[in-house]
Amino acid sequence: MNLFLVESTINEVSTKQEFTSLVEKVHTTEGVDVIEVQVAKDFSRSYFILESSEQNVAISALQSQGISIDLVKEVRLIGKELDEVKAGGEQVNYLVEWEIPAEITMEKYLERKKKNSVKYEEVPDVKFSRTYVCEDMTKCLCFYDAPDEAAVKRAREAVQTPITSLTELAE
Repeated sequence: MNLFLVESTINEVSTKQEFTSLVEKVHTTEGVDVIEVQVAKDFSRSYFILESSEQNVAISALQSQGISIDLVKEVRLIGKELDEVKAGGEQVNYLVEWEIPAEITMEKYLERKKKNSVKYEEVPDVKFSRTYVCEDMTKCLCFYDAPDEAAVKRAREAVQTPITSLTELAE
């Protein structure tokens, strides 16, 4: 089974309840396991992590619910075991996207991550949770629990990694 990131612009959802109802319908799709879904605080954008044997099955699961798809990428989970993420329960409230420079390979990325991750200790009010790295190395999504945007920015500075975009997530 493969993991896929599916990013979507949400047009007809404005509350957590409406969004939850939409996600529950995706959960019933055969051949697709919803690992996690995060949504921007303003409900404008969603980030689905789906497990499926084929990309087209993952896409169909969302399209059948009227969810528009902006981006689909196969991803690798780093920083947590898949079973831990599936179990849920961990609070994250910020999502950082980083467009990875072309010269960084997966091997270099993993080495860099291992070397720099210890520097998160310099920002104790921020808890790094996990990263999804696109297998094509175009970008990664990093999830944090932090008191505010400024704290997330300090954490990224500590690990010497830029921010392409920073999104506050709905609770």
